[in-house]
Amino acid sequence: MTIINTRIKELRARYNLTQDDLADKVGVTRQTMLYLEKGKYNPSLVLAYKVAKALNSTIEEVFIIEEE
Repeated sequence: MTIINTRIKELRARYNLTQDDLADKVGVTRQTMLYLEKGKYNPSLVLAYKVAKALNSTIEEVFIIEEE
């Protein structure tokens, strides 16, 4: 099983962004952003790219993939 952890919350704080702010930047709902942050939703490649770009980071910096 593959688990995806994120650093979204940490990176949002760095740029003083709320979940709503980041959700607006990438074109999703705040609830989608909440699920992404908690690791309850695996993003598409396009969404992962948009989130990383909005946080001035790479996909690898934002999303940590772990194999069980």
